[in-house]
Amino acid sequence: MTEPTAGGEVDQVATAPAAEARVTRKGMWGTGSGDTSGYGGVTRTFVRFPNSERPYGSYFDEVVDRLQGLQPGVDLGHVVVAHDELTIFVPKDDLLAVLKSCRDDALLRFEVCVSVSGIHYPDLVGAELHVVYHLLSITHNRRLRLQVTCADADPHVPTATPVYPMTDWHERETYDMFGVIFDGHHALTRILMPDDWDGFPQRKDYPLGGVPVEYKGAVVPPPDQRRSYS
Repeated sequence: MTEPTAGGEVDQVATAPAAEARVTRKGMWGTGSGDTSGYGGVTRTFVRFPNSERPYGSYFDEVVDRLQGLQPGVDLGHVVVAHDELTIFVPKDDLLAVLKSCRDDALLRFEVCVSVSGIHYPDLVGAELHVVYHLLSITHNRRLRLQVTCADADPHVPTATPVYPMTDWHERETYDMFGVIFDGHHALTRILMPDDWDGFPQRKDYPLGGVPVEYKGAVVPPPDQRRSYS
């Protein structure tokens, strides 16, 4: 699945974590900050988080069936298969249990969490923040993506470090850039921005440029004001 794209106008705002929504996107990046791509006239409509139907193909059915068998009480019903990639949406309260199954089960054996990344959808009320876990099975040469959501008003997700210690710095970066708080992380501090920085630079409602340059006393104008785009 391609990472969910920037939002535009949503016909119906949904609060369910993996709810589908038909989105109209204008320009390269959608609404919000200024369009710096030169594609401001492009308009297209698509369905965000389309739930795939069986058979998924490849090893995907086997992985989904195994996870559902190991975690029968967990809602793993929203599965997205696109571009030969598998994504399963997981309730955040069940994240650690699912990660442990992915790591420890002999038929899954996803030994490595390659990365943890964040996404921000300011128009998805109640599920504005998404956290994505990219898993790799060296044993079976397979990949899996798990995705959880949380509300901007309650940006808490359990830390994955007890299961995958290598996610330590990945979670710090996701916290720094998106403001997701990973409960239980042993040292959740900024990793790129100064400790007293105001805001989270990779959120879609963060100002696009115009941030004072601390060392020179100058101001960098927003990109869409630096030149004329047509």
